[in-house]
Amino acid sequence: MSRIVVFGAGGRAGRRVVAEAARRGHEVTAVVRTPDRHPDLAGEWARNPGRHPEPAGEQVREPGRHPEPDGGQVRESSWRPEPGVERVRVTGRYPDVDGGRVRVVAGDVTDAGSVAEAAAGHDVAVQVAARLDVPARDFFPAAARALVDGLAGAGVSRLVALGIGSLLEVAPGVRLVDTPGFPADARTFSLGHAAELEVFEGSALDWVVIAPPPVILDAESPGTGRYRVGGNRVPAEGGAAFSYADVARAIVDEAERPAHHRVQVAVFT
Repeated sequence: MSRIVVFGAGGRAGRRVVAEAARRGHEVTAVVRTPDRHPDLAGEWARNPGRHPEPAGEQVREPGRHPEPDGGQVRESSWRPEPGVERVRVTGRYPDVDGGRVRVVAGDVTDAGSVAEAAAGHDVAVQVAARLDVPARDFFPAAARALVDGLAGAGVSRLVALGIGSLLEVAPGVRLVDTPGFPADARTFSLGHAAELEVFEGSALDWVVIAPPPVILDAESPGTGRYRVGGNRVPAEGGAAFSYADVARAIVDEAERPAHHRVQVAVFT
């Protein structure tokens, strides 16, 4: 069991990462800019003695199959629910009781001091934050610099970050974002992520960036519970659907059992 701090916990990816990590029994700190805007985040999943949470509308995942790095080979997941699994749904804010798995705190992922305060005492950090009201070229590298400095100050060496599929390569040395006809607005957003990646590469962090396929992720699907890992290339099935739920599983798997270090890696169906 680990202590995981999630930056950007109020977004589509973040909420699923929080739920997935809590469901597996980890202690989760959900960092958002304004906790009052997310009154259900801490109260949605709870664990009382002898009970495990699971996402509403999903069954507890049976031991699944997960990919080995590079080549899309599959491995058995080591995660198992403990005996006595049942659905636990708590409304409102999470009560301050023994066995609590999620707490919500205010924080700013672009401020190193705020990052250090939120991350203190944790084993691993997850970065899934994004800002659509701030230019990507400004937000993502600023967040990366704050994470590098703040996590170092907090003594947290492992970071799992959500990337973007347009930075994957379509040919050796050729990223999708650099191909002719790539949309200009999407290119601007992608290059913000690229600047973030450069900051991570120049740091001492043990980081990994999880890059889903270059498609619009499905926010409604409960996911398949399976995914493959395919290096740094756009997968042959690059246009296949992929869900936030499966992105969350990939992120939490890397938080639990690090398999990739200081690389961007593609995940796909």
